[in-house]
Amino acid sequence: MVTHPPDVLARLRGIITVLNTPFTESDAIDADALKRNVEIAIEAGIAGFLVPAMASEVGKLSDKERDVLVAATVTASAGRVSVIGGASADSREARLRYARRCIELGCDGVLASIAYESDAQYSAEVHTLAELNPPFLMLQDWDFHGYGVPVPLIQSLFEAVPAFRCLKIEVVPAGRKYTEVLEATGNQLHVSGGWAVTQMIEALDRGVHAFMPTGMHAIYTRIYSLYHANQRDAARELFEQLLPVLAFSNQHLDISIHFFKRLLHADGVYPTARVREPILPFDIHHERIARELIARAQKLTAAIAENR
Repeated sequence: MVTHPPDVLARLRGIITVLNTPFTESDAIDADALKRNVEIAIEAGIAGFLVPAMASEVGKLSDKERDVLVAATVTASAGRVSVIGGASADSREARLRYARRCIELGCDGVLASIAYESDAQYSAEVHTLAELNPPFLMLQDWDFHGYGVPVPLIQSLFEAVPAFRCLKIEVVPAGRKYTEVLEATGNQLHVSGGWAVTQMIEALDRGVHAFMPTGMHAIYTRIYSLYHANQRDAARELFEQLLPVLAFSNQHLDISIHFFKRLLHADGVYPTARVREPILPFDIHHERIARELIARAQKLTAAIAENR
């Protein structure tokens, strides 16, 4: 079995924030706003960033804009936390191109989502990515309708590919797969949960190492720290106060992007709440509920700050 040094696993325990892309009124990337968000997140105690990803509206960004996002995040982080570069793409050529740029721009690791067709096909794609020698490779096990990549294949890749050290699990159902993957790899493969951490307490109970939400940095880091301070009840109570926000924002990725852009704008972090088309509309009913839930998130964040 390949020996995987523990440095990345230790560094990436906690909250890994997926960054929304800030746009100016003229639809350019606002690097200064992004850096403000990075600084606030680090001050809140996050463990790292993932950029660009689906919450970043990655499919609407040019290659140059992707580079701007990654470079700004690496610069603003200044080595204080890990930066994972998003390299997911439909084709091998594009995936390798994005991964290569993330490495060149100084990312600590690279994430890629690869469509699973067969063990042989998936394994070949992983080995091809690993040949780029990223500091570490995180695979995104994404399947909104099923169980994703087979656990035996995950285990065999972990044992055979030194770069493959992290897995982001977003499947149906996620809970049992967290446990199966951790057991299959002797708890040595770093496992993250996504989908705005709707199963956060269950995932913590199952031993998941990190979570990848968008925004609300102080709330998520507080839940994580309470749990690991053996205050599970307090962590659960705070998490339950967040559930209305998660129920609303998790209706659809586009609703999540609309909502968190508005939250960042209301907090004075992003000068605009601008999103790019095509995207689902956000009507007057969405706006009213978003205002109510933004007030809830702000109240929770203020209470955490007061109790520090």
